[in-house]
Amino acid sequence: MDKQVILIVFLLMSLFTILIAGTAPSSCPMDLSYVKTFPWNTSVCRDPIDKQLCCQALSGIFGIGLAEQLRETSIFYLPDVNTSSICLSEFKDNLAALSIQPKMVPLCFPNPTQLVTNSSSSCLGIRTTQDWKQKVGKVTSLDTSCNGDLKDQIRCSICSEAATKLTSQLILIDPNATATNCFFHVVLYAAAVANPFGTTDLSTTGCILGLSQSSSAVTKGSSSRRGKVIKLVFTILGVVIGLGLAFVLMVMFKKWDKKRKQRVHHREVENEVMVSVLPNTGAKWFHISELESATSKFSQNNMIGQGGDGVVYKGTFSDGTLVAIKEIFALETEGDEEFCYEVEIISKIKHRNLLALRGCCVSSDNLKGKRRFLVYDFMPNGSLSYQLSIVGANRLTWPERKNIILDVAKGLAYLHYEIKPPIYHRDIKATNILLDSKMNAKLADFSLAKQGIESQSHLTTRVAGTYGYLAPEYALYGQLTEKSDVYSFGIVILEIMSGRKVLDTWNSSTDAITDWVWTLVQSGKMEEILDESIKGEGSEKIMERFVHVGMLCAHAVVALRPTVAEALKMLEGDTDVPILPDRPMPIGHASFQSSLLHGLHISG
Repeated sequence: MDKQVILIVFLLMSLFTILIAGTAPSSCPMDLSYVKTFPWNTSVCRDPIDKQLCCQALSGIFGIGLAEQLRETSIFYLPDVNTSSICLSEFKDNLAALSIQPKMVPLCFPNPTQLVTNSSSSCLGIRTTQDWKQKVGKVTSLDTSCNGDLKDQIRCSICSEAATKLTSQLILIDPNATATNCFFHVVLYAAAVANPFGTTDLSTTGCILGLSQSSSAVTKGSSSRRGKVIKLVFTILGVVIGLGLAFVLMVMFKKWDKKRKQRVHHREVENEVMVSVLPNTGAKWFHISELESATSKFSQNNMIGQGGDGVVYKGTFSDGTLVAIKEIFALETEGDEEFCYEVEIISKIKHRNLLALRGCCVSSDNLKGKRRFLVYDFMPNGSLSYQLSIVGANRLTWPERKNIILDVAKGLAYLHYEIKPPIYHRDIKATNILLDSKMNAKLADFSLAKQGIESQSHLTTRVAGTYGYLAPEYALYGQLTEKSDVYSFGIVILEIMSGRKVLDTWNSSTDAITDWVWTLVQSGKMEEILDESIKGEGSEKIMERFVHVGMLCAHAVVALRPTVAEALKMLEGDTDVPILPDRPMPIGHASFQSSLLHGLHISG
């Protein structure tokens, strides 16, 4: 009897093994037939072949399938190497139908494991969209920046910048992850989840996946979209007629009620800003028509800057006054609260080295929706970043650089010590330092500013700021103190003194500015740090003192950094600069840039 049981178990195990062996996939889970019909520019993969452009195009066209699979299954990449090999083989067959040489697939995808969800292709261990929400957040900058029609160049640029910033933040969180893998995750999420138009929509593929279109693609895409819209309209009309007048009345009532609530909410926000904030500042409440008139209806010709959180226009009022008008984006969630918070922060600021608020505007209409504006004095000499990029005789002189550094220090000291509770700016960088007609520096853009509690640090899961200027303890652990601003200030000092960019995005072999400066100082080559244009314009001892203060402020160890008040005294010569302490191993901020540039491209 026991022998019979053993025999039965053996037969069942054999049958189970056979069944498991039979489950190995024989075809790719992705339908790659779109490769032959999608209007992508196949000419880059025909003789003469440019391997880099062809591989970029093939990565984008294969990315459509991966993004569609992510949309349907919530899983990034493919399950195993066997499936990856099968998909690449089918991909090759579909390309062959377009007369593209089969050899390009193994050249552009040399390792099938790079398309497999495993530890080597993982970023923070993210495998599904559920993992993404747990580790990155339910709502990210991609969800708010890439959720529109990306044919618009401004929206596409904003989406691109959001993707690059998010990739940088993921790398800081997980040092073991590669920039390429994290960038793949970001791009696939943007195309499959954040953007609502679908993975084969031409605006999605063109902006997010970097695919150039064939000559007839735009016309066909527009006609197809119009056809879908017409079909949808007739379908909706049929449903509405079928459901009857009662349903129509109910829908109309809901729309009316929604608009009523929006109008009430709009008035509440408007009154909150006008009543509780503006009277304390002397700032003016502008009507949207005044701003439209000042900017020629926000024309592209008047746009002077843009970022992930908004666009800045140059405006001229009827009395000839020049202003800078910032329209704030990403207002779908807690935008009203953030807008009021930013206005409240700026309302507390009254200092010659901080850009003061001239006025606000809150607008809402059915066509353009909710819009929020901040109005500032126009700074004719632009940003510090712009001035440092000028080549030739008009470059910043040593006295100008010295005064700019002191101005920023004084403005920062005001935020840290003369406002209770103190304000941490969190985004001190060359583009946020503006220069008036007399080259006086004013610290600007308080959209990321945060009020602190005196003598306490903060731990935050929402790290904000710009890569290259972020203090290590803040970027890695979310520890925010006044010393976080001091670190960014130190980077700005080194940038001003050397004329060198914080990070060279296009050159992965270039060290971060902190690594570069420390290497030269330790080699006794201090004179090589100074910008050639200011050598001989003043005392080299004073210039070296400014460099030393910049190095102290940008020290990796928080406890070794001075406060901004201490740094200001050192810069003005009131106190001696202490001996530079030893520095930990260089951070090497720029080390991931090369792999980032070779990853899937987002066009801007």
